[in-house]
Amino acid sequence: MLGVIHVLLVIDAVIMIILVLLQSGKSEGLSGAISGGAEQLFGKQKARGADLILHRSTIVTGVIFFALAFLSAYVLQ
Repeated sequence: MLGVIHVLLVIDAVIMIILVLLQSGKSEGLSGAISGGAEQLFGKQKARGADLILHRSTIVTGVIFFALAFLSAYVLQ
């Protein structure tokens, strides 16, 4: 059982790394770092299309990762 959980954990981690690397950057250098927070807070820009799918998939794989990590620790005890 523990071996299966660890294999799923590694597969999920690899998928999450790939999803994060596929996402586009949100800032354009130093000017984006300074004004990016205000733009994100007050702007009406919402992710559409592939960016939205990648963002939601990253959230789902992150939740699965933490659930598997907690399950792994629970099974170890």
